[in-house]
Amino acid sequence: MNKYVITLAKTCLGCKKPSCRTGCPVGTPIPEMIRLFLAGEIKEAGKLLFDNNPLSVICSMVCPHEKHCEGHCILNKKGTAVSVGSIENYISDLYMNDLQFEKPIKNGKKVAIIGSGPAGISLAVILGAKGYEITMYDAHDKIGGVLRYGIPDFRLNKEILDTIETKLRQLDVTIRPNITIGKNITIADLFRDDFKAIFIGTGVWAPKKLGIKGESLGHVHFAIDYLKNPAVYRLGHRVVILGAGNVAMDVARTAVRHGAREVIIMYRKGMEDIPASHHEVECAKIDGVKFELYKQPIEITEQGVIYASTDESGEEGLLEADSILIAISQSPNDNIVQSARQIEVDGKGLVITDESGRTTMEGVFASGDVVTGARTVVEAVAFSKRAAVAIEEYVDSL
Repeated sequence: MNKYVITLAKTCLGCKKPSCRTGCPVGTPIPEMIRLFLAGEIKEAGKLLFDNNPLSVICSMVCPHEKHCEGHCILNKKGTAVSVGSIENYISDLYMNDLQFEKPIKNGKKVAIIGSGPAGISLAVILGAKGYEITMYDAHDKIGGVLRYGIPDFRLNKEILDTIETKLRQLDVTIRPNITIGKNITIADLFRDDFKAIFIGTGVWAPKKLGIKGESLGHVHFAIDYLKNPAVYRLGHRVVILGAGNVAMDVARTAVRHGAREVIIMYRKGMEDIPASHHEVECAKIDGVKFELYKQPIEITEQGVIYASTDESGEEGLLEADSILIAISQSPNDNIVQSARQIEVDGKGLVITDESGRTTMEGVFASGDVVTGARTVVEAVAFSKRAAVAIEEYVDSL
């Protein structure tokens, strides 16, 4: 038993009206989790967490806790919040490795899940456990979506995704890798083949471009592409990253770990305006990442980035770089909506749904980043829980 985790758990006040729980998008029963843990009922605590959030073990590692549970902890007023993430991870990791599903009794109703990221995995666990015949399709060769291909290894050990895949197979979930729905196989084909409902959880994989001269040069790369397999890139010694969100921090810290001697984040505003979480910025600084602020990129050359100052000076200059990584957000691919015009999208290409994930096409549901834009894993889980209820209601009404 980890003495450190016990010490952390004992700092919890066990509030009658826990603001930590209301601060969590998926309403994690934190005081109850801690009470069970300290009473020696760690498996019960793990079951409580898993039943509430099938990706509890992952959220405990990658959630911006300072924004959600820990940020709402009453102890913040006196100093340090309860380290919910560390406690949750210890409990969830033990439970996930111990968990064995018995094959559920099938109800004969087929549901297709497109995308195996957080939204798709959550739904597969919820509906698979209830006996729905789930087939999960993914464009990649392994499940996980953004968890596997968009979060660096130092933030999330990918072995946990292999464990989750084992659990999905125990639930008799069929996984069909390396297929992009909307190209050869369409939404219409899935309905033709007796799927009663279709869920879209394909995330946001199309990188946004700056639209400036030099973006097609050989030493320029998109962040989301780089994170899929950093080892194949030769970035050189000096790397400049354009953008300052959480993905930019991930890319910067990954570049440091793959041999870059100098990693610089260029941002058009000041430190207080950086969209990345405070924790991620601090981690980047500790890893040696530097920040060049109040600089707007206007052209990329073989030598680096030509910028215009956004402060009073308005001067132009060149920030030298061996490689440039563009990290200014992503949007969804349009493969599915191109072949299923009844599914409406907004001006950003995001799928339009109601609060329960119903799209504008009957029998088709969606949640996660493909609906909301890039958000947190726990928000995708919360959305998928609502979508699961809507899908059950829909399929049962047929």
